[in-house]
Amino acid sequence: MLKTAIVGVGGYTGLELVKILLKHPKFKINYLANTTGGQTINEIHPSLTNISSFKVDKIDINNIVLNDIVFLALPHMQSAKVINKITDKNKDIIIIDLSADYRLDLDIYEKHYCKHIDADNLKRSVYALSDINKKQIKGAKLIANPGCYPTATLLALLPFASYFNSSSDIFVDAKSGISGAGKEPNALKTFVNIDSNCFAYNTFKHRHSPEINLYMQKFGNYEPNNAPHIHFSPHILPIKRGMLISAYVKINKNIDAYKVLKEHYKDTRFVRVFKDEAYINNVVGTNFCDIYAKCENGVLFVCSVLDNLLKGASSSAVVNANIACGFEEDLGINSIAYIP
Repeated sequence: MLKTAIVGVGGYTGLELVKILLKHPKFKINYLANTTGGQTINEIHPSLTNISSFKVDKIDINNIVLNDIVFLALPHMQSAKVINKITDKNKDIIIIDLSADYRLDLDIYEKHYCKHIDADNLKRSVYALSDINKKQIKGAKLIANPGCYPTATLLALLPFASYFNSSSDIFVDAKSGISGAGKEPNALKTFVNIDSNCFAYNTFKHRHSPEINLYMQKFGNYEPNNAPHIHFSPHILPIKRGMLISAYVKINKNIDAYKVLKEHYKDTRFVRVFKDEAYINNVVGTNFCDIYAKCENGVLFVCSVLDNLLKGASSSAVVNANIACGFEEDLGINSIAYIP
């Protein structure tokens, strides 16, 4: 059993990490922390009453570094501050970071977020989209977990990269449940605003947009500045969890989109390819990404769905930890959807 820490247990992704790791056969929860401490995990998340009353401490680097592996579910910049201190004391600990701090090239990060305070560790981080670059994750010590929108978008588009060209602008219409906006209350998330409503936000300027474009170029094997540009527009759905992206692009020839997807993901555990439409309900509670695509008159339509809190965050983080440690990638991962 590997001693495991989770830092940032107050939010939805922290809760999902706790739920997964309480049942994991190889990772044993040894330390839980948030920015305040002084509570038990079931006091923070009453759904865990009679399941776990593990003490939650205020973040303490000296306690974190006593573990074999640490998951960080902290905001950007705050995560980098903690990781910088962890690696000063223990460079052998495996770090799975769910923030944006180690996902982007330095110049892109500083353009869209803030000045990076841990550029040295950024150089050794691995962007871990396990369905695409599993080999690079094995043995890694600092793993950058992808964002939810980039996961859904890249998994949908990358199988078709060879059919795009630099003039093929891609338009992505993305929709997420309200949990994607986090746990902190605000006017956006009030019942009267969310119920029976759907709306766009941060059109063309969402912070996941540069991440999507960067890894479309890298994983699509394009020459620098020669990848098709992805125009990304997110929306909020009146549901708690789940995500759907629809992408539209002109391609250089008609193809059997289903065959392309099946071939690309034939050896992949957590991507499922469908001949008919993909439904959010079929993936909620799982680490699956379901994809459907169709080509007609030189236009490709591709749709993917996933659970934004799991495949888009916490369960993918555990999958990445499994791979990094040499375990089977599906160890401890739920594969049955929350239906109905």
